Order: sequence, then C-alpha cells, then structure tokens
Amino acid sequence: MPDGAMPPPALTMRLAEWLTALRPADVPEPVAAAIRRLTLDTMGASLHGMPQPWSQAIARWALAAAPGEAPRGRARIWGAPRAVLRAADAALVNGAAAHAFELDDFHNAKLHPGAVVVPAALALGEALDADGLAVQTAIAAGYEVMIRVALALGPAAAKARGWHLTAVCGTFGAAAAAAKLLGLDATRTAWALGLAGTQSGGLFAFTADGTDSKRLHPGRAAQAGIMAAEMALQGLSGPTQIFEAADGGFLRAFVDAPVAARLVDRLGSHWHAAETNFKPHACCGSVHAHVDAAIALRQAWDGGAVRAGLAGLVMQQCGFPYAAGSALNAQMSARYCVAVALLDGAALPAQFEAARIADPVLTALAKRVELVHETAHDAIYPGRFCGWVEVETAPGQWQRRELLDPSGSPQNPDMAAALARKFHHLVDPILGAAGAAALAAACEAMPAHRARDIVARSGPCA
Repeated sequence: MPDGAMPPPALTMRLAEWLTALRPADVPEPVAAAIRRLTLDTMGASLHGMPQPWSQAIARWALAAAPGEAPRGRARIWGAPRAVLRAADAALVNGAAAHAFELDDFHNAKLHPGAVVVPAALALGEALDADGLAVQTAIAAGYEVMIRVALALGPAAAKARGWHLTAVCGTFGAAAAAAKLLGLDATRTAWALGLAGTQSGGLFAFTADGTDSKRLHPGRAAQAGIMAAEMALQGLSGPTQIFEAADGGFLRAFVDAPVAARLVDRLGSHWHAAETNFKPHACCGSVHAHVDAAIALRQAWDGGAVRAGLAGLVMQQCGFPYAAGSALNAQMSARYCVAVALLDGAALPAQFEAARIADPVLTALAKRVELVHETAHDAIYPGRFCGWVEVETAPGQWQRRELLDPSGSPQNPDMAAALARKFHHLVDPILGAAGAAALAAACEAMPAHRARDIVARSGPCA
C-alpha cells in the first residue's frame, strides 16, 4: 500500500465475523418461514428436473467417482435410495437438477439462490448429520450473502457484461452456508469466502445456441462453495480481502463501479431471503410479468398482432430472434413465452417439451411477436421485474396489460399457497400424494428434523 493511503474497508472480515456470530435466534421468524418454503420449492424443482438428460449427464459424472456408502460423511442425490457421494458432489447434482427446467426461485438481484444454497446446506448437513435448525440458519446465511454480493456488484451492470450472477455469486452463498455448518471461526470463514470467490465464474453465452451450460451453473457454484469451506477447515488459506483487494478483488474484477457498501449495509437487520420470488412459470424470471400479462389478455386476443414491452436489459437477455430449438432456447425467449401463454394459457413444463416447441403454429406466432424497448422500465428493472403485453383486438385498437411484479413475487398475498400447489403439481407424480405431503411436512417443520431425515423423504427411503 502506498505511504499515506487509507486501508480498504475490511468487508470480507466483517462479513465473516457476522457469519460466525450468527445464531438461529438471530434469524427473524418471517425469514425462517420463507426459508422453509423456498427449501420445499427448490427440492420440488430438483426432483422434477432430475430425469432431464442434462441432469443425468452431471449425475453420471459425479457417480463415476463416488466413494460409496458410509455411516457418516456421505450425501445423496435427491430421490436416490442411498447416500454415496461427497457432500460437494451431491450438491453439484442436486443444484443442477433444481435449475434443470427453469422452475427454481429467483431474487431481483438477478440470481437463483435456492438452487445453490439449499442443495449445499442439505448435502453438507446430511453428511455431518446436522439438525434442521442448523441447516435452516445456514440456508438463511447463504441466501443473505449470495444476494448481497450480487447487489454489491450491481446486477444490471454485471449482466450487461455477460455474467450469469447465479454462478458468479453462488460460490459465496454456498461457502457461507457450509462455513456455518462446519462451525468455522471468523478467519477460516474469511478463507472460505476467499476460496469461493477465486472459483467464481459463469457466462451467459448459453443464449447464443440454447445449450446446457446454464443448468450446470448453480450446481457447480454449490460444489465450489462446499469445497472452499472444507478446504478452509483443513487449513488451506484463502484471500481475506476477496471483495476489497486492490489487485484482483472480486468486485472490481467483475464490474467497473461496484457499490461495496451493499455487502454490509444493515447486515443482520435487513434480510433479503423473504424478498425471493418463486416461479409459477417454467421460464426465465425476467419474462414472468409478460407471461402473466399474456395469460390475462387471452380472452381479448383473437389471433391478431402482439407486442411486448421489455426493459433494455431484458431485451438483451431474452429478446433474441426466435427459432425452434432446445427447451432452454424457448425458456429464455420472450417471444416464445408470450406466444405459448397466449395459445395455451400456461407456461408450465408441458409448454417447453420438444413436441410443443416443434409446433409450427406456435413457432410462427412467436416469430411475429413484436418486442418494444420500454425505456420507462430501464429505471425500474431489475429492482422490480416488470413488463407489458398488448394485443390487437380490432384494426388499430389495442388492449394492454402491464405488471410491475410477477405473480410469483412476495407481493402476491397468495404466494405461499401458490408455491405449495406448484410443489404438489410437480412432486405428487414422482413421490405419490402421501410421499409429497411427507416431504412438505418435513420442510415446514425443518427445525424439528435432522437434515438426513428431510432428504430421505425425497425418495424411496421415506
């Protein structure tokens, strides 16, 4: 440091000290209740996503080097009969499956915390035989850290660079959750954050050709975060100024003008987890408001012209020219999502299966959906996930529906009930109604169960 220069603020250590001191009673009950609902939602999304070919490819990779069953120290792929994987590898598989069909939760910081933090905490909790209260606290810590890192970067600026924030910030969320469960002290927690940050990465190039890399990102972040905390436990040091270092610090490496204070602003008094959205639609969260609007306009639409208004960043992310291709291509396409919502009145998993995507009538409609850059939304998004759709009801006459928050947002008073309905829609066919109800009850009563008992209810050991 040059003579006379002020030292950087100790952001990493301050965050590590907060994590170390965090106790279950420090998590407000509304936040804890949100964590339990979001855990259920994540497990439901993962169980539904597990049979997808990209999920199975990742599982085969992990199982090829599985150390095998043991009385302790192993975790299971959700839905599997036995715990045979290291916790980090189980988190990889379960996290990827949770993101496998665009059904996992999302926060307005432009990331998917559940698919990273919940698999990491449950896998390590299972391997350590941790109790549910400890797991609940670890998940709350992981959500908080992951979201705060994204807010400090500036979600819009980071996405404009092409970063996928779930992958970029997820390593920190998983490391925070793992550090809590391992009982690391403040120094080793800072090491874990540093080791997590030096593994961060994830690019949005998947939209160019609709490939599977997006599915991998949350699982890889969960795996890396656990590995970071476990290595810190073994004594491997990590940079204790990972956020603020002048040369190679995380924030400046990813964006030009981060707002570092957001990492610690009102830390411990303002919790972000309860602001997380769930997904009633199986597509990119940035177009959920448009799907809601299109469904609301179905009765007024008679097959005429269709327009949709998108913030500039959503136009960049989801406004690419549409051509029938992969499920991911359709799930990320504003044109396809609006079109299928108008035709089917839904954007559920069935709307993104290969047979539906191949329908030439649907493809033709998607291609003629006109996208408009709604400049008024540039100042609103991503703080609020907003959008409008309008349909031509007669020559020169239009009807518009605009939303500032999608139906899966916490602003919806029906959110908890709608999330539960979604879970049973996804999981009852997999576990049966009784099995799904048992898993839901275990998540709702998380503090009363051990992690392994919650996970066991995801499959045939229930």
